[in-house]
Amino acid sequence: MPAAPPADPRTATWLADPANTVIDPGDPAYPPQLQVAEPRPPRLYVRGDAGCLVLPQLAIVGSRNATPGGRDTARSFAAYLAARGFVITSGLAEGIDAAAHAGALEAGGRTIAVCGTGLDRVYPRTNAALAGRIVAGGGALAGELPPGTGAQRHHFPRRNRIISGLAVGTLVVEASTTSGALITARHAAEQGREVFAIPGSIHNPLTRGCHQLIRSGATLVETAADIVEQLGSALAGLAAGVVQLPADAPAAAPGAAIDDDPAYRRLLEALGHDPVDVDALVQRSGLTTGEVSSMLLMLELQGRVHSLAGSRYQRSRRQP
Repeated sequence: MPAAPPADPRTATWLADPANTVIDPGDPAYPPQLQVAEPRPPRLYVRGDAGCLVLPQLAIVGSRNATPGGRDTARSFAAYLAARGFVITSGLAEGIDAAAHAGALEAGGRTIAVCGTGLDRVYPRTNAALAGRIVAGGGALAGELPPGTGAQRHHFPRRNRIISGLAVGTLVVEASTTSGALITARHAAEQGREVFAIPGSIHNPLTRGCHQLIRSGATLVETAADIVEQLGSALAGLAAGVVQLPADAPAAAPGAAIDDDPAYRRLLEALGHDPVDVDALVQRSGLTTGEVSSMLLMLELQGRVHSLAGSRYQRSRRQP
C-alpha cells in the first residue's frame, strides 16, 4: 500500500501532483537494497517513476569542478552502461554528476538523481532543465528530505549513502582527496558494493582521489566494458535478492543454473527471437520490471541475449 500522505501541508500539496510519491520502509516499493544503508532512509520522496529505484543501478560520481575530459569520460561511460540496461544513479551536482545523467539520457536509458534538498526545488538551479529531462525520460528524482527543505552543507554527504546504497557498484571518475565522491565510495565499500575508479595523470589533482581509492582496493577500470565484466558476481547477488535464485547457485550464475531456473525459462520463452522491450517482457512473463531487468543483465553478461537501440532485447543468434 502506498504511504498515507503526511500531515505536513507542504508535503500534502506536493503529493497532489501525480508525478510525486512517498515511500516508507514497509511499502513493497521501498528499494530492498537500501536496507543496508546506515542509517536507513526513514522515508523516500520520489518524483517520476519510483519503479526504477529497484532496477539494477550503477552510480557514477566525481568532482563538481571536473575537467572537460572528465565530463566526457563520465558521459561516455554512462551512455555505454545505460545502453546495456543499467540505470545510472548520481547526485545532480555540476560536473561529473550532470555529465553522467546526460550520458544516460542521450543513450535512451534511465537515470536517477538523489537530491540533497526537498524535491520541490532543484539544487543547483543550473540543473533544473536536466532534472526535468530525467523525469521525462522515465527516471526519477529521489531523496529523504521533505518538500520545503533547502540546500544545507551537511545534507549532501548524508545523501551519498543513498546513492551508493541504491547501486550495485559506484564508479568515481574524477575526485580530489577531499571530494565528496570519496564519501560515496566509502559508503559503497561499507555496504558491500563494488567500487571502481578511473586513473589519470599524476599531475592532475582531480585524479589523486581516484588513485587513493585504487591503492585502498578499488578496481581500476579503463573502459566501461571492464565494469560490466567485473559486475557479473555482484549482479548475481542482486538477482538472488530480487529474482529468488537458488541459495546454492554459484556467483557466476552459469548457463546450466539459468536453464534450470523456471523464472529464467519463462523470460526466455517470452523473449522469443524478435526484438522486444522490457514492458512487453513484463506483460508476457508475469515477472516484475525489477526481476526482468536484473535477469536480462545476467543473460547479457553470459552472451545469451544482447541489447538493441531503444532499450530492446533479443536472443543471441547462437541461442536455441
